[in-house]
Amino acid sequence: MGSLLELLPEELPLEGFRKRQLAHWIWGRGARSFAEMTDLPKALRAELEERYTLSAFQLWEAYPSRDGSVKYLFTLWDGQKTEAVYMPYENRKTVCLSSMVGCPAGCTFCATGALGFGRNLSAGEILDQLRAIAHHQGISPREIRNVVLMGMGEPLLNLDNVLKAARLMLHPEGLALSPRRVTISTVGIPRGIRRLAEEDLGLRLALSLHAPDDETRRRIIPTAHRYPVAEILEAVRQYYARTRRRVTFEYTLLKGLNDHPWQARALAELLKGLSAHVNLIPFNPWENAPVEGTPKKGILAFAEELEGLGIPTSIRWSRGRDVGAACGQLALKAPSSFKPLPEAFGR
Repeated sequence: MGSLLELLPEELPLEGFRKRQLAHWIWGRGARSFAEMTDLPKALRAELEERYTLSAFQLWEAYPSRDGSVKYLFTLWDGQKTEAVYMPYENRKTVCLSSMVGCPAGCTFCATGALGFGRNLSAGEILDQLRAIAHHQGISPREIRNVVLMGMGEPLLNLDNVLKAARLMLHPEGLALSPRRVTISTVGIPRGIRRLAEEDLGLRLALSLHAPDDETRRRIIPTAHRYPVAEILEAVRQYYARTRRRVTFEYTLLKGLNDHPWQARALAELLKGLSAHVNLIPFNPWENAPVEGTPKKGILAFAEELEGLGIPTSIRWSRGRDVGAACGQLALKAPSSFKPLPEAFGR
């Protein structure tokens, strides 16, 4: 059976008006069964159900945080698991989606990295995270207007599926998102950054840099020896020259490792000439983590140093820490202090 979630609206079965109806049920109304599609003839619904699936998951569990965000644990049809996070704000609804089961990057501050790599997610599995979240929240998928691929995995090592998912996000008969509302986060894969520029979809790029020098970066990201900082920044400059999109640099502050004033100055020097914004991220603790986070006073001092050198800087105070939903905490395990809100889906 094929998945309808893998098809662009023009690739869907049916013809003319019926095709548009089907696209609207999938992406506008977030239907999770063909029985819901009540304006399609019953025989047509039965035929679709025999040939196609509408869900990437056999089960999901929701873990609500005290701050309003929700961590979702999804069980895929092969039994593997992945996670996503819903973050409602006053003027927008944001989801953080995964592109893999686990992650091959191995960042020392990230619980997902400790899991290792499971497998890539298909475009439908990436997109159905958003649809399932919308279903649980009682909203249309198109009411979620901000998407960040910052969950499990390295998106640029699963780029074919990520780009396919992005095209469905941007399609006017898909999720109809603005490209400015879709952010791809990478640990720094130069060939992937260059391809992202060549595709020219207008997506935003976020680079998880975490250190301005190779020696420190390799201590934080063991796989970073493959790509020196200079090579990554050259690809980022090519991306900016092609797209004119401002690049966000993610920087998790770790006590005594990458939080010295000289490193702030080196970072500012590195970003000269780029339209860049630095997102400082306080470390979110997890069990047996090999690193410690920089205290709040040190975070504020690092931010002040960057701002003083003319680098636009913000601090991303994390949400969902109490349920393991904050940046770096996703680890395929249910929070012990919370009972899930489970729901099973048919295919």
